[in-house]
Amino acid sequence: MRDEFEMLSGLANRREWLRRAGCGFGMIGLAGLLSGESTMGAGKVDDWAARALNPLAPQPTHFPATAKRVIWIFVNGGPSQVDTWDYKPGLEKADGKSIKEYDASFTNTTGFFKNSVGNLMKSPFAFRPRGECGKMVSSIFPHLGEHVDKMAFIHSGFTESNNHSPALFAMNTGMARMGFPCVGSWVTYGLGSESQDLPAFVVMSDPKGRGLPKGHAGNWSAGFLPGVFQGTHLRPTGDAIDNLKLASNLSEDMQRSQLDFLKQWNQLHQAQHPSDSDLVARIESFELAYRMQSAAPETLDLEQEPEHVRKLYGLDDPTCQAFARQCLMARRFLERGTRFVQIYSGGMENERSWDGHVDIQGNHQQFADETDRPVAGLLADLEQRGMLQDTLVVWCGEFGRLPIAQTGGKPGRDHNPHCFTAWLAGGGVKGGVSYGESDEVGYKAAVNRVHLNDLHATILHLLGLDHEKLTYLFNGRNFRLTDVAGRVIQSILATKQI
Repeated sequence: MRDEFEMLSGLANRREWLRRAGCGFGMIGLAGLLSGESTMGAGKVDDWAARALNPLAPQPTHFPATAKRVIWIFVNGGPSQVDTWDYKPGLEKADGKSIKEYDASFTNTTGFFKNSVGNLMKSPFAFRPRGECGKMVSSIFPHLGEHVDKMAFIHSGFTESNNHSPALFAMNTGMARMGFPCVGSWVTYGLGSESQDLPAFVVMSDPKGRGLPKGHAGNWSAGFLPGVFQGTHLRPTGDAIDNLKLASNLSEDMQRSQLDFLKQWNQLHQAQHPSDSDLVARIESFELAYRMQSAAPETLDLEQEPEHVRKLYGLDDPTCQAFARQCLMARRFLERGTRFVQIYSGGMENERSWDGHVDIQGNHQQFADETDRPVAGLLADLEQRGMLQDTLVVWCGEFGRLPIAQTGGKPGRDHNPHCFTAWLAGGGVKGGVSYGESDEVGYKAAVNRVHLNDLHATILHLLGLDHEKLTYLFNGRNFRLTDVAGRVIQSILATKQI
Protein backbone atom coordinates (compact mmCIF):
# COMPACT_ATOMS: atom_id res chain seq x y z
CA MET A 1 0.00 0.00 0.00
CA ARG A 2 2.90 2.34 0.83
CA ASP A 3 4.42 1.76 -2.60
CA GLU A 4 1.12 2.61 -4.26
CA PHE A 5 0.85 5.79 -2.16
CA GLU A 6 4.31 6.89 -3.21
CA MET A 7 3.57 6.17 -6.87
CA LEU A 8 0.34 8.13 -6.72
CA SER A 9 2.03 11.02 -4.93
CA GLY A 10 4.71 11.14 -7.60
CA LEU A 11 2.19 11.06 -10.44
CA ALA A 12 -0.34 13.62 -9.23
CA ASN A 13 -0.60 16.81 -7.23
CA ARG A 14 -2.21 16.97 -3.81
CA ARG A 15 -5.64 17.91 -5.14
CA GLU A 16 -5.64 15.00 -7.58
CA TRP A 17 -4.54 12.62 -4.86
CA LEU A 18 -7.39 13.77 -2.59
CA ARG A 19 -9.87 13.25 -5.44
CA ARG A 20 -8.70 9.66 -5.96
CA ALA A 21 -8.58 8.95 -2.24
CA GLY A 22 -12.12 10.27 -1.97
CA CYS A 23 -13.26 7.66 -4.46
CA GLY A 24 -11.66 5.03 -2.27
CA PHE A 25 -13.39 6.36 0.87
CA GLY A 26 -16.66 6.34 -1.06
CA MET A 27 -16.15 2.69 -1.96
CA ILE A 28 -15.58 1.86 1.72
CA GLY A 29 -18.84 3.59 2.59
CA LEU A 30 -20.65 1.83 -0.25
CA ALA A 31 -19.33 -1.52 0.95
CA GLY A 32 -20.83 -0.78 4.36
CA LEU A 33 -24.19 0.09 2.86
CA LEU A 34 -24.19 -3.06 0.73
CA SER A 35 -23.09 -5.45 3.48
CA GLY A 36 -25.84 -7.91 4.28
CA GLU A 37 -27.57 -7.42 0.93
CA SER A 38 -27.57 -10.03 -1.83
CA THR A 39 -25.85 -7.94 -4.51
CA MET A 40 -23.02 -10.19 -5.62
CA GLY A 41 -24.26 -13.72 -6.10
CA ALA A 42 -26.17 -16.13 -3.92
CA GLY A 43 -25.75 -15.27 -0.28
CA LYS A 44 -25.24 -12.24 1.90
CA VAL A 45 -21.95 -10.54 1.18
CA ASP A 46 -20.22 -9.43 4.37
CA ASP A 47 -17.18 -8.18 2.53
CA TRP A 48 -18.27 -6.67 -0.77
CA ALA A 49 -14.83 -5.18 -1.41
CA ALA A 50 -13.18 -8.58 -0.86
CA ARG A 51 -15.28 -10.19 -3.56
CA ALA A 52 -14.54 -7.32 -5.89
CA LEU A 53 -10.88 -8.33 -5.55
CA ASN A 54 -11.63 -12.06 -5.86
CA PRO A 55 -14.91 -12.44 -7.79
CA LEU A 56 -14.53 -16.23 -8.02
CA ALA A 57 -14.30 -16.77 -4.26
CA PRO A 58 -16.75 -19.49 -3.10
CA GLN A 59 -20.15 -18.07 -2.14
CA PRO A 60 -22.89 -19.38 0.16
CA THR A 61 -26.06 -20.84 -1.32
CA HIS A 62 -29.58 -19.55 -0.71
CA PHE A 63 -30.52 -22.90 0.85
CA PRO A 64 -28.86 -26.33 1.20
CA ALA A 65 -27.78 -27.65 -2.19
CA THR A 66 -27.86 -31.23 -3.44
CA ALA A 67 -25.46 -30.52 -6.32
CA LYS A 68 -22.10 -28.77 -6.20
CA ARG A 69 -21.16 -28.93 -9.87
CA VAL A 70 -22.68 -29.51 -13.34
CA ILE A 71 -21.80 -31.34 -16.55
CA TRP A 72 -24.09 -30.43 -19.45
CA ILE A 73 -23.91 -32.75 -22.47
CA PHE A 74 -25.25 -30.34 -25.09
CA VAL A 75 -26.73 -32.39 -27.94
CA ASN A 76 -26.18 -29.74 -30.59
CA GLY A 77 -28.45 -29.58 -33.61
CA GLY A 78 -31.71 -30.73 -32.05
CA PRO A 79 -32.04 -34.45 -31.23
CA SER A 80 -35.27 -36.16 -32.22
CA GLN A 81 -37.24 -37.02 -29.10
CA VAL A 82 -39.22 -39.76 -30.86
CA ASP A 83 -36.02 -41.51 -32.00
CA THR A 84 -34.16 -41.36 -28.67
CA TRP A 85 -36.07 -41.40 -25.37
CA ASP A 86 -39.75 -40.64 -26.07
CA TYR A 87 -41.28 -43.91 -27.21
CA LYS A 88 -44.44 -43.37 -29.23
CA PRO A 89 -46.40 -46.49 -30.19
CA GLY A 90 -49.06 -44.11 -31.53
CA LEU A 91 -46.55 -42.85 -34.09
CA GLU A 92 -45.96 -46.40 -35.33
CA LYS A 93 -49.70 -46.82 -35.87
CA ALA A 94 -49.95 -43.45 -37.61
CA ASP A 95 -46.98 -44.03 -39.92
CA GLY A 96 -47.71 -42.54 -43.36
CA LYS A 97 -50.74 -40.50 -42.30
CA SER A 98 -51.05 -36.71 -42.39
CA ILE A 99 -50.17 -34.94 -39.17
CA LYS A 100 -53.30 -32.82 -39.58
CA GLU A 101 -55.33 -35.89 -38.62
CA TYR A 102 -53.78 -35.55 -35.16
CA ASP A 103 -53.28 -31.78 -34.97
CA ALA A 104 -55.39 -29.67 -37.31
CA SER A 105 -53.48 -26.57 -36.27
CA PHE A 106 -50.24 -27.79 -37.86
CA THR A 107 -48.82 -25.42 -40.46
CA ASN A 108 -45.84 -25.79 -42.74
CA THR A 109 -44.12 -22.96 -40.84
CA THR A 110 -43.68 -25.13 -37.74
CA GLY A 111 -40.47 -26.57 -39.12
CA PHE A 112 -37.73 -24.74 -40.95
CA PHE A 113 -38.14 -26.13 -44.47
CA LYS A 114 -41.81 -25.41 -45.12
CA ASN A 115 -41.78 -26.86 -48.63
CA SER A 116 -40.43 -30.28 -47.65
CA VAL A 117 -43.23 -31.55 -45.42
CA GLY A 118 -44.09 -35.22 -45.63
CA ASN A 119 -46.37 -37.49 -43.62
CA LEU A 120 -45.93 -38.92 -40.16
CA MET A 121 -42.96 -41.29 -39.96
CA LYS A 122 -42.35 -43.93 -37.31
CA SER A 123 -38.91 -44.22 -35.78
CA PRO A 124 -36.46 -46.36 -37.73
CA PHE A 125 -35.04 -47.55 -34.40
CA ALA A 126 -36.38 -50.31 -32.18
CA PHE A 127 -37.24 -49.48 -28.56
CA ARG A 128 -37.09 -51.86 -25.62
CA PRO A 129 -37.53 -51.58 -21.84
CA ARG A 130 -34.36 -50.93 -19.83
CA GLY A 131 -33.53 -50.83 -16.14
CA GLU A 132 -35.76 -51.65 -13.18
CA CYS A 133 -38.01 -48.73 -14.10
CA GLY A 134 -38.68 -50.33 -17.51
CA LYS A 135 -37.96 -47.17 -19.45
CA MET A 136 -38.38 -47.66 -23.20
CA VAL A 137 -35.07 -46.71 -24.84
CA SER A 138 -33.99 -46.49 -28.47
CA SER A 139 -31.54 -49.08 -29.76
CA ILE A 140 -29.01 -46.30 -30.47
CA PHE A 141 -28.25 -46.10 -26.72
CA PRO A 142 -27.17 -49.61 -25.64
CA HIS A 143 -24.80 -48.25 -22.94
CA LEU A 144 -26.82 -45.29 -21.66
CA GLY A 145 -29.82 -47.59 -21.41
CA GLU A 146 -28.03 -49.30 -18.52
CA HIS A 147 -28.28 -46.10 -16.47
CA VAL A 148 -31.95 -45.11 -16.87
CA ASP A 149 -32.59 -45.82 -13.20
CA LYS A 150 -30.34 -42.84 -12.43
CA MET A 151 -32.13 -40.49 -14.85
CA ALA A 152 -35.14 -38.20 -14.59
CA PHE A 153 -36.67 -37.69 -18.05
CA ILE A 154 -38.56 -34.56 -19.09
CA HIS A 155 -40.76 -35.37 -22.09
CA SER A 156 -42.73 -32.14 -22.31
CA GLY A 157 -40.07 -29.52 -22.93
CA PHE A 158 -40.81 -26.65 -25.31
CA THR A 159 -39.22 -23.44 -26.53
CA GLU A 160 -40.15 -20.66 -28.98
CA SER A 161 -37.64 -20.56 -31.83
CA ASN A 162 -37.33 -23.07 -34.67
CA ASN A 163 -33.97 -21.63 -35.79
CA HIS A 164 -30.66 -22.90 -34.41
CA SER A 165 -28.96 -19.65 -33.38
CA PRO A 166 -31.80 -18.10 -31.35
CA ALA A 167 -32.78 -21.52 -30.00
CA LEU A 168 -29.19 -22.13 -28.84
CA PHE A 169 -29.08 -18.72 -27.18
CA ALA A 170 -32.44 -19.43 -25.52
CA MET A 171 -31.39 -22.82 -24.16
CA ASN A 172 -28.07 -21.45 -22.95
CA THR A 173 -29.08 -18.00 -21.68
CA GLY A 174 -32.87 -17.98 -21.33
CA MET A 175 -33.11 -15.37 -24.10
CA ALA A 176 -33.41 -15.99 -27.86
CA ARG A 177 -30.96 -13.20 -28.68
CA MET A 178 -27.28 -12.74 -27.99
CA GLY A 179 -25.76 -10.62 -25.25
CA PHE A 180 -27.10 -12.37 -22.15
CA PRO A 181 -25.22 -14.49 -19.59
CA CYS A 182 -25.37 -18.25 -20.05
CA VAL A 183 -26.27 -20.82 -17.40
CA GLY A 184 -22.62 -21.57 -16.60
CA SER A 185 -21.88 -17.88 -16.08
CA TRP A 186 -24.89 -17.42 -13.79
CA VAL A 187 -23.84 -20.48 -11.78
CA THR A 188 -20.25 -19.32 -11.32
CA TYR A 189 -21.47 -15.78 -10.53
CA GLY A 190 -23.74 -17.20 -7.85
CA LEU A 191 -21.44 -19.82 -6.35
CA GLY A 192 -17.88 -18.86 -7.28
CA SER A 193 -15.25 -21.53 -7.81
CA GLU A 194 -13.77 -24.25 -5.63
CA SER A 195 -10.48 -24.02 -7.53
CA GLN A 196 -8.03 -21.13 -7.63
CA ASP A 197 -5.87 -22.82 -10.26
CA LEU A 198 -8.38 -23.85 -12.94
CA PRO A 199 -11.25 -22.10 -14.77
CA ALA A 200 -14.56 -22.14 -12.93
CA PHE A 201 -16.48 -22.71 -16.17
CA VAL A 202 -15.10 -24.85 -19.02
CA VAL A 203 -16.57 -25.45 -22.49
CA MET A 204 -15.56 -28.17 -24.96
CA SER A 205 -16.78 -27.97 -28.56
CA ASP A 206 -17.27 -30.79 -31.03
CA PRO A 207 -14.14 -32.96 -30.89
CA LYS A 208 -14.05 -34.02 -34.55
CA GLY A 209 -13.37 -30.67 -36.20
CA ARG A 210 -16.96 -30.03 -37.29
CA GLY A 211 -16.94 -26.46 -36.00
CA LEU A 212 -18.51 -24.49 -33.20
CA PRO A 213 -22.27 -24.40 -32.61
CA LYS A 214 -24.09 -21.55 -34.31
CA GLY A 215 -23.65 -18.38 -32.32
CA HIS A 216 -20.15 -19.55 -31.43
CA ALA A 217 -18.80 -18.12 -28.14
CA GLY A 218 -22.07 -16.25 -27.56
CA ASN A 219 -23.35 -19.55 -26.18
CA TRP A 220 -20.91 -19.45 -23.26
CA SER A 221 -20.69 -15.68 -22.87
CA ALA A 222 -20.97 -13.87 -19.54
CA GLY A 223 -23.08 -11.21 -21.27
CA PHE A 224 -23.41 -8.20 -19.00
CA LEU A 225 -21.96 -10.08 -16.02
CA PRO A 226 -18.30 -9.36 -15.26
CA GLY A 227 -16.11 -11.05 -17.88
CA VAL A 228 -14.44 -13.29 -15.30
CA PHE A 229 -17.58 -15.47 -15.32
CA GLN A 230 -17.49 -16.38 -19.04
CA GLY A 231 -16.67 -19.92 -20.15
CA THR A 232 -13.12 -20.97 -20.98
CA HIS A 233 -13.18 -22.75 -24.33
CA LEU A 234 -10.84 -25.73 -24.71
CA ARG A 235 -9.87 -26.33 -28.31
CA PRO A 236 -10.70 -29.87 -29.48
CA THR A 237 -7.39 -30.27 -31.37
CA GLY A 238 -3.84 -29.08 -30.70
CA ASP A 239 -3.14 -27.23 -27.46
CA ALA A 240 -6.40 -27.02 -25.53
CA ILE A 241 -5.36 -23.68 -23.98
CA ASP A 242 -2.84 -21.15 -25.30
CA ASN A 243 0.39 -20.31 -23.50
CA LEU A 244 0.33 -23.05 -20.86
CA LYS A 245 4.05 -23.53 -21.38
CA LEU A 246 6.53 -20.96 -20.11
CA ALA A 247 8.17 -18.98 -22.92
CA SER A 248 11.71 -20.16 -23.63
CA ASN A 249 13.22 -16.72 -22.91
CA LEU A 250 11.59 -16.43 -19.47
CA SER A 251 12.36 -17.95 -16.10
CA GLU A 252 9.58 -18.44 -13.54
CA ASP A 253 11.00 -15.59 -11.43
CA MET A 254 11.08 -13.26 -14.44
CA GLN A 255 7.50 -14.09 -15.36
CA ARG A 256 6.31 -13.56 -11.78
CA SER A 257 8.06 -10.18 -11.64
CA GLN A 258 6.43 -9.10 -14.90
CA LEU A 259 2.98 -10.11 -13.68
CA ASP A 260 3.49 -8.34 -10.34
CA PHE A 261 4.53 -5.15 -12.11
CA LEU A 262 1.55 -5.38 -14.49
CA LYS A 263 -0.81 -6.04 -11.57
CA GLN A 264 0.47 -2.95 -9.73
CA TRP A 265 -0.31 -0.66 -12.64
CA ASN A 266 -3.67 -2.32 -13.29
CA GLN A 267 -4.66 -1.84 -9.65
CA LEU A 268 -3.65 1.83 -9.79
CA HIS A 269 -5.87 2.22 -12.85
CA GLN A 270 -8.63 0.30 -11.07
CA ALA A 271 -8.50 2.79 -8.18
CA GLN A 272 -9.52 5.46 -10.66
CA HIS A 273 -12.25 3.29 -12.19
CA PRO A 274 -13.64 1.17 -9.32
CA SER A 275 -16.76 0.13 -11.25
CA ASP A 276 -14.85 -1.29 -14.22
CA SER A 277 -15.61 -5.01 -13.90
CA ASP A 278 -13.74 -5.78 -17.13
CA LEU A 279 -10.52 -4.57 -15.53
CA VAL A 280 -11.08 -6.79 -12.49
CA ALA A 281 -11.64 -9.72 -14.86
CA ARG A 282 -8.47 -8.86 -16.79
CA ILE A 283 -6.35 -8.78 -13.63
CA GLU A 284 -7.79 -12.10 -12.48
CA SER A 285 -7.33 -13.65 -15.93
CA PHE A 286 -3.58 -12.90 -15.86
CA GLU A 287 -3.24 -14.45 -12.42
CA LEU A 288 -5.37 -17.48 -13.31
CA ALA A 289 -3.35 -18.05 -16.49
CA TYR A 290 -0.17 -18.05 -14.40
CA ARG A 291 -1.57 -20.57 -11.91
CA MET A 292 -2.94 -22.72 -14.73
CA GLN A 293 0.53 -23.26 -16.15
CA SER A 294 1.10 -25.85 -13.45
CA ALA A 295 -2.46 -27.07 -12.76
CA ALA A 296 -3.97 -27.37 -16.27
CA PRO A 297 -1.35 -29.63 -17.93
CA GLU A 298 -1.77 -32.15 -15.12
CA THR A 299 -5.56 -32.01 -15.46
CA LEU A 300 -5.41 -32.47 -19.22
CA ASP A 301 -3.02 -35.43 -19.00
CA LEU A 302 -5.29 -38.44 -19.40
CA GLU A 303 -2.32 -40.82 -19.45
CA GLN A 304 -2.43 -40.65 -15.67
CA GLU A 305 -5.72 -42.53 -15.69
CA PRO A 306 -5.57 -46.32 -15.27
CA GLU A 307 -6.34 -48.44 -18.29
CA HIS A 308 -9.66 -49.74 -16.95
CA VAL A 309 -10.96 -46.17 -16.52
CA ARG A 310 -9.86 -45.16 -20.01
CA LYS A 311 -11.58 -48.23 -21.40
CA LEU A 312 -14.75 -47.49 -19.42
CA TYR A 313 -15.14 -44.20 -21.30
CA GLY A 314 -14.29 -45.78 -24.67
CA LEU A 315 -10.82 -44.41 -25.32
CA ASP A 316 -10.00 -47.77 -26.92
CA ASP A 317 -12.72 -47.30 -29.58
CA PRO A 318 -11.85 -45.00 -32.54
CA THR A 319 -15.55 -44.25 -33.11
CA CYS A 320 -16.09 -42.61 -29.73
CA GLN A 321 -12.51 -41.93 -28.64
CA ALA A 322 -12.60 -38.15 -29.21
CA PHE A 323 -15.78 -37.57 -27.21
CA ALA A 324 -14.57 -40.05 -24.57
CA ARG A 325 -11.49 -37.89 -24.01
CA GLN A 326 -13.69 -34.87 -23.37
CA CYS A 327 -15.95 -36.71 -20.92
CA LEU A 328 -12.96 -38.02 -18.96
CA MET A 329 -11.35 -34.58 -19.05
CA ALA A 330 -14.59 -33.10 -17.70
CA ARG A 331 -14.53 -35.43 -14.71
CA ARG A 332 -10.91 -34.47 -14.00
CA PHE A 333 -11.75 -30.74 -14.10
CA LEU A 334 -14.76 -31.17 -11.82
CA GLU A 335 -12.94 -33.21 -9.20
CA ARG A 336 -10.30 -30.45 -9.07
CA GLY A 337 -12.84 -27.74 -8.32
CA THR A 338 -14.23 -26.53 -11.66
CA ARG A 339 -17.89 -25.66 -11.14
CA PHE A 340 -19.49 -26.04 -14.59
CA VAL A 341 -18.49 -28.02 -17.70
CA GLN A 342 -20.41 -27.99 -20.97
CA ILE A 343 -19.55 -30.46 -23.76
CA TYR A 344 -20.99 -30.04 -27.26
CA SER A 345 -21.69 -33.07 -29.41
CA GLY A 346 -21.95 -31.84 -32.99
CA GLY A 347 -20.67 -28.78 -34.82
CA MET A 348 -22.46 -26.33 -37.11
CA GLU A 349 -25.52 -27.96 -38.65
CA ASN A 350 -26.94 -30.74 -40.85
CA GLU A 351 -24.59 -33.72 -41.16
CA ARG A 352 -22.07 -32.05 -38.83
CA SER A 353 -24.46 -32.24 -35.87
CA TRP A 354 -27.65 -33.93 -34.64
CA ASP A 355 -29.52 -31.76 -37.18
CA GLY A 356 -30.98 -34.70 -39.07
CA HIS A 357 -32.81 -33.06 -41.95
CA VAL A 358 -31.61 -35.86 -44.22
CA ASP A 359 -31.30 -39.51 -43.24
CA ILE A 360 -32.39 -39.29 -39.61
CA GLN A 361 -31.44 -42.93 -39.19
CA GLY A 362 -27.84 -42.51 -40.32
CA ASN A 363 -27.42 -39.13 -38.61
CA HIS A 364 -28.63 -40.12 -35.16
CA GLN A 365 -26.94 -43.52 -35.28
CA GLN A 366 -23.59 -41.85 -36.03
CA PHE A 367 -23.76 -39.30 -33.22
CA ALA A 368 -25.14 -41.82 -30.75
CA ASP A 369 -22.26 -44.16 -31.55
CA GLU A 370 -19.87 -41.29 -30.76
CA THR A 371 -21.45 -40.35 -27.43
CA ASP A 372 -23.35 -43.31 -25.95
CA ARG A 373 -20.42 -45.18 -24.40
CA PRO A 374 -18.52 -42.07 -23.18
CA VAL A 375 -21.53 -40.53 -21.40
CA ALA A 376 -22.45 -43.92 -19.89
CA GLY A 377 -18.83 -44.27 -18.76
CA LEU A 378 -18.99 -40.80 -17.22
CA LEU A 379 -22.10 -41.71 -15.19
CA ALA A 380 -20.54 -44.98 -14.03
CA ASP A 381 -17.23 -43.32 -13.13
CA LEU A 382 -18.90 -40.50 -11.20
CA GLU A 383 -20.98 -43.02 -9.29
CA GLN A 384 -18.06 -45.28 -8.31
CA ARG A 385 -16.09 -42.24 -7.12
CA GLY A 386 -18.97 -41.02 -4.97
CA MET A 387 -19.26 -37.86 -7.10
CA LEU A 388 -22.61 -38.49 -8.81
CA GLN A 389 -24.57 -37.71 -5.66
CA ASP A 390 -23.44 -34.07 -5.80
CA THR A 391 -22.74 -33.72 -9.54
CA LEU A 392 -25.66 -32.82 -11.80
CA VAL A 393 -25.49 -34.29 -15.31
CA VAL A 394 -27.75 -32.72 -17.96
CA TRP A 395 -28.45 -34.12 -21.46
CA CYS A 396 -30.34 -31.74 -23.75
CA GLY A 397 -30.26 -29.92 -27.10
CA GLU A 398 -31.78 -26.66 -28.29
CA PHE A 399 -35.11 -28.14 -29.50
CA GLY A 400 -36.66 -31.39 -30.73
CA ARG A 401 -37.69 -32.63 -34.17
CA LEU A 402 -40.99 -33.16 -35.98
CA PRO A 403 -42.54 -36.64 -36.05
CA ILE A 404 -43.15 -36.20 -39.79
CA ALA A 405 -40.72 -36.96 -42.59
CA GLN A 406 -38.78 -34.22 -44.30
CA THR A 407 -39.02 -35.30 -47.91
CA GLY A 408 -35.93 -36.26 -49.85
CA GLY A 409 -33.84 -39.28 -50.84
CA LYS A 410 -33.34 -40.56 -47.28
CA PRO A 411 -36.03 -39.04 -45.08
CA GLY A 412 -35.04 -36.85 -42.15
CA ARG A 413 -36.91 -34.71 -39.66
CA ASP A 414 -37.28 -30.93 -39.46
CA HIS A 415 -36.92 -28.66 -36.39
CA ASN A 416 -39.59 -28.75 -33.69
CA PRO A 417 -39.68 -26.11 -30.93
CA HIS A 418 -42.98 -27.48 -29.58
CA CYS A 419 -41.49 -30.56 -27.96
CA PHE A 420 -38.10 -31.82 -26.78
CA THR A 421 -36.81 -34.38 -24.30
CA ALA A 422 -34.12 -33.78 -21.69
CA TRP A 423 -32.78 -35.92 -18.89
CA LEU A 424 -30.99 -35.11 -15.66
CA ALA A 425 -29.03 -37.44 -13.39
CA GLY A 426 -27.26 -37.19 -10.04
CA GLY A 427 -27.07 -34.09 -7.87
CA GLY A 428 -30.33 -34.67 -5.99
CA VAL A 429 -32.41 -35.85 -8.96
CA LYS A 430 -34.87 -38.71 -8.54
CA GLY A 431 -33.83 -41.58 -10.80
CA GLY A 432 -35.97 -43.81 -12.99
CA VAL A 433 -38.82 -41.31 -13.40
CA SER A 434 -40.43 -39.50 -16.32
CA TYR A 435 -42.15 -36.14 -16.08
CA GLY A 436 -44.60 -34.71 -18.59
CA GLU A 437 -45.83 -36.17 -21.84
CA SER A 438 -45.92 -35.26 -25.49
CA ASP A 439 -49.03 -35.88 -27.55
CA GLU A 440 -49.87 -39.19 -29.19
CA VAL A 441 -47.37 -38.80 -32.05
CA GLY A 442 -44.73 -36.71 -30.25
CA TYR A 443 -45.47 -33.39 -31.96
CA LYS A 444 -46.27 -31.11 -29.01
CA ALA A 445 -45.70 -31.05 -25.27
CA ALA A 446 -49.14 -31.99 -23.94
CA VAL A 447 -49.06 -32.84 -20.21
CA ASN A 448 -47.16 -30.88 -17.54
CA ARG A 449 -45.44 -28.68 -20.12
CA VAL A 450 -41.91 -27.57 -19.23
CA HIS A 451 -40.51 -24.34 -20.64
CA LEU A 452 -36.73 -23.96 -20.80
CA ASN A 453 -37.09 -21.34 -18.01
CA ASP A 454 -38.42 -24.17 -15.82
CA LEU A 455 -35.43 -26.33 -16.71
CA HIS A 456 -33.06 -23.50 -15.77
CA ALA A 457 -34.92 -22.84 -12.51
CA THR A 458 -34.58 -26.53 -11.60
CA ILE A 459 -30.86 -26.64 -12.35
CA LEU A 460 -30.27 -23.58 -10.17
CA HIS A 461 -32.46 -25.04 -7.42
CA LEU A 462 -30.43 -28.24 -7.25
CA LEU A 463 -27.33 -26.04 -6.80
CA GLY A 464 -28.94 -24.26 -3.86
CA LEU A 465 -29.80 -21.11 -5.82
CA ASP A 466 -33.21 -19.45 -5.87
CA HIS A 467 -33.70 -18.42 -9.51
CA GLU A 468 -35.79 -15.41 -8.42
CA LYS A 469 -33.06 -14.11 -6.08
CA LEU A 470 -30.01 -14.68 -8.27
CA THR A 471 -30.06 -11.29 -10.00
CA TYR A 472 -27.70 -8.72 -11.48
CA LEU A 473 -28.40 -5.02 -11.84
CA PHE A 474 -27.81 -3.91 -15.43
CA ASN A 475 -29.11 -0.78 -17.17
CA GLY A 476 -31.35 0.02 -14.23
CA ARG A 477 -33.04 -3.39 -14.09
CA ASN A 478 -32.43 -6.54 -12.07
CA PHE A 479 -31.92 -9.35 -14.60
CA ARG A 480 -32.00 -13.07 -13.89
CA LEU A 481 -31.49 -16.27 -15.89
CA THR A 482 -35.22 -17.07 -15.93
CA ASP A 483 -36.27 -13.47 -16.72
CA VAL A 484 -39.81 -13.14 -15.30
CA ALA A 485 -40.84 -16.80 -15.49
CA GLY A 486 -39.64 -20.25 -14.43
CA ARG A 487 -40.75 -22.80 -11.85
CA VAL A 488 -38.86 -25.63 -10.18
CA ILE A 489 -39.93 -29.10 -11.37
CA GLN A 490 -40.51 -30.55 -7.91
CA SER A 491 -41.56 -33.99 -9.18
CA ILE A 492 -38.05 -34.92 -10.34
CA LEU A 493 -36.30 -33.91 -7.11
CA ALA A 494 -35.22 -36.66 -4.74
CA THR A 495 -36.06 -34.29 -1.86
CA LYS A 496 -38.81 -31.80 -2.52
CA GLN A 497 -38.40 -28.23 -1.28
CA ILE A 498 -41.04 -25.56 -1.56
